[in-house]
Amino acid sequence: MDSEVKFLTIDDIKIEYYLYPASRERMGFPTLVFLHEGLGSSTLWRSVPELIRSHLGNPSMLVYSRAGYGKSTPLEGDRPVTYMHDEALEMLPRVLKSLNIDKPILVGHSDGGSIALIHAGAGYQVSALVLIAPHVIVEDQSIEGISAARETFLSTNLAEKMSRYHIDAESTFWGWNRVWLSPEFREWNIEEYLPAIDVPILVIQGDQDEYGTLAQLDLIARNVAGEVERKIIPGTRHSPHLQATEDVVDAVVKFLSQFINA
Repeated sequence: MDSEVKFLTIDDIKIEYYLYPASRERMGFPTLVFLHEGLGSSTLWRSVPELIRSHLGNPSMLVYSRAGYGKSTPLEGDRPVTYMHDEALEMLPRVLKSLNIDKPILVGHSDGGSIALIHAGAGYQVSALVLIAPHVIVEDQSIEGISAARETFLSTNLAEKMSRYHIDAESTFWGWNRVWLSPEFREWNIEEYLPAIDVPILVIQGDQDEYGTLAQLDLIARNVAGEVERKIIPGTRHSPHLQATEDVVDAVVKFLSQFINA
């Protein structure tokens, strides 16, 4: 990240964030807000946010790590089944209000995409949604992929690799993994939020995603009130923005160009 890391404190929780100001030419463009995946952080987006921003002429942009991720305050105990609802309905509104961000464009990956859908569907004002491999329901494939991730964490040096990006890699991983594999989470479903969403949406998914099928995108397209554009990235898994960065950045920039001089 070229921008300087800063910290926002909400209820004794330190939130790591990077805030980029808008260029003069993009002062009226909605702020891009990036919401990372269930094992992600601000830095694990790699170069993607900055590439999208620069190709759009440098609008304002926020990239932050939720509690339990990156340099933000580590998680204590297990996450509740409602953790994505809590982020979408409580923490995200407070983060945006604290930084004076109105009607952002939410760019969410996986958990971040689901958080974006809940937030918009609950009536919070957004300008558009870019959803990369979002989840609307829990599928068998989701559980199979997360069970495989558990075995990988236990049998490889994944914890060591994650510790480069998270203060407490163990709590980051198990906070995500245990809740998804809990029996209660099988009933998790956010379809009720979709009909109230009436903004442009871009949905992106890899055709080899190990955590969800294209049924997730079908549910979004079928139930939201706004226009939905779909982009399937061949040969990629759950992180197409990292595995086919140029294709994803091009799709996002093309989609968001509608807001230039709008």
